[in-house]
Amino acid sequence: MKIAVVAANGKAGSLIVEEAVARGHEVTAIVRHENKTKAQNQLVKDLYDLTREDLQDFDAAVDAFGVFDPDKLDEHQTSLKHLADSLSGTATRLLVVGGAGSLYVNPEHTIKLMDTPDFPDAFKGLASNMGKALDVLKTRDDVNWIYISPAADFQADGEKTGSYQVAGEELTVNSEGESVISYADYAIAMIDEIENGKHSKERISVVSK
Repeated sequence: MKIAVVAANGKAGSLIVEEAVARGHEVTAIVRHENKTKAQNQLVKDLYDLTREDLQDFDAAVDAFGVFDPDKLDEHQTSLKHLADSLSGTATRLLVVGGAGSLYVNPEHTIKLMDTPDFPDAFKGLASNMGKALDVLKTRDDVNWIYISPAADFQADGEKTGSYQVAGEELTVNSEGESVISYADYAIAMIDEIENGKHSKERISVVSK
């Protein structure tokens, strides 16, 4: 398959590239500067300059964009809207590296993780903007999207176990009672979804077993 990874040089993006290449896919890293990943191809271009023509020939486009500057957190909304607009009406699937803060913690889906008392203040702005971006994405029928939230403890340097479980809109824990997944196992889940195409126009979540 032909896969594009936007913001491929980031930690999550680079591991998604690595997993895709290892499985024999043709991967294009979309980066603002020199490609530092294992992707066979590169497109050096700012996310906001990407066009329909840049993306429409891929089977899947992965949005691995992330920003942590407090003054730029709203770019989680504007960047996702731009990518969705660029893919509107195309057959290319848009898969988003999402956040855990917008996962629900009750069956009624009235309380999100970011609204609970123990949620760290330092991450509330990030979670809020990612959640708003997801809310808008959920209204779109013109894009074949899938939003994949990691577990609450998303470990950049965590172990690659090769296993995980898929859940839905609610925060889910593993057999140890923990909501945790490594970036490496998340990358496996992302490529599995690209290959298997089990979900469309919905948010899922992944957690270690």
